[in-house]
Amino acid sequence: MTQSGDAPSAMEQRGIELGITFARGREWTSNSLLAHEAAEFAAERPEAWAFNKRLLKAYFTDLADLGQIDTLVELGREAGLPADELRGHLEARTYQGQVADGLRFAHQAGVSAVPTFIFDEQYGVVGAQPYEVLERVVEEVLRRREAGETVEGEG
Repeated sequence: MTQSGDAPSAMEQRGIELGITFARGREWTSNSLLAHEAAEFAAERPEAWAFNKRLLKAYFTDLADLGQIDTLVELGREAGLPADELRGHLEARTYQGQVADGLRFAHQAGVSAVPTFIFDEQYGVVGAQPYEVLERVVEEVLRRREAGETVEGEG
């Protein structure tokens, strides 16, 4: 664990360069299932991007506990989501099945770290990568699609 007086880690340094602050001092890890359910709720609305940005800042900078419904509802309200509707869906666990399906897919795809980006359901990039890396993967996926190429073992 990085101590407050230590030099920034590689991830913290990358964050600094991007204007992202990774606070130190967290003494717990939130259970993120409800946060994922809230993100599924938000995904159906124009405020999705603002909500996801707010979740990341709350967790990494503000050290908020994203496993709490009250916290998620407040973050949703701040991002412009209908707070009462979000609370109702979180309490009813409306999106629990969608999140479980996503976790099954990630497990079957061999995801072992976050973030992991999966492109075209067959190409994976593990870890926080520079934008240029993700851009190259997208370009390669598009090139292979246009060429009609398939992954080894398929088709």
